Amino acid sequence: MLIKDEPRLVPTVARTLPSVSENFGVVGVLGGMGPLATVDFMRKMLEATPAHRDQEHVPVVVSCIPQVPDRTEAFRGAGASPLAAMLESGQRLVAAGVGSIVIPCNTAHLWFDELQEAIDLPMLHLVDAALEEAVKVGGANGRIGLLATEATLASGLYVNRRSPRLPAHKVQWLLPTAGEIMELVMPGIAAVKAGKLEIATEFLRAAARLLQQRGASAVVLGCTEIPIVLHASNAPLPVIDATAALARKAVMWSMASSLQA
Repeated sequence: MLIKDEPRLVPTVARTLPSVSENFGVVGVLGGMGPLATVDFMRKMLEATPAHRDQEHVPVVVSCIPQVPDRTEAFRGAGASPLAAMLESGQRLVAAGVGSIVIPCNTAHLWFDELQEAIDLPMLHLVDAALEEAVKVGGANGRIGLLATEATLASGLYVNRRSPRLPAHKVQWLLPTAGEIMELVMPGIAAVKAGKLEIATEFLRAAARLLQQRGASAVVLGCTEIPIVLHASNAPLPVIDATAALARKAVMWSMASSLQA
């Protein structure tokens, strides 16, 4: 029962809290593609942060909207473009006061340039982060496997990307065959999205093993669903986790931004 004369403390407390816009180095996460991949990215940001108490962690605002249209279907021309929904999420993050934006979804980076043009904030590119780590692992001329969605592979998002920090890299990419993409990689990714993690692990480990047999010295996990089930402890060859690479970049950006403030 509510007593009319009882003081209401919540509004008073709320007024004493700092707004997000008063924080420096706030990272905006444009997530939901998919939800579990967004949670995995957040966990990897925590792991990458040299914090000893709550207040030393990176300030983050997350927009996790799973209703963004499917990126692979859009690339095929079989579905709606995700750009409008991604832009809406991005604008939500801008309004919340973030200083930069990251997208923990590889295929969504097919619309990165258009999103970057529409949002007047720095954005960290997931593929650039992964490429830098791939070159460190495999060398400038390493034979590196790539596991990713059909759209990421077919678009050349990785193969054709030239990172500003690695202008002369010459990674020799080994890609799954069309049959492996349809029979192992895409079903594995779909199984992660459906929460069937054991099945996903079987599919994606098999795909990685085939790349190893063809000469890959390491494999880039180029879809943010993949490292949820395939990682250093169970993969048949060394892995470059693109999600973790982006998380480390986001933490570095936040820490550097805070120092400059």
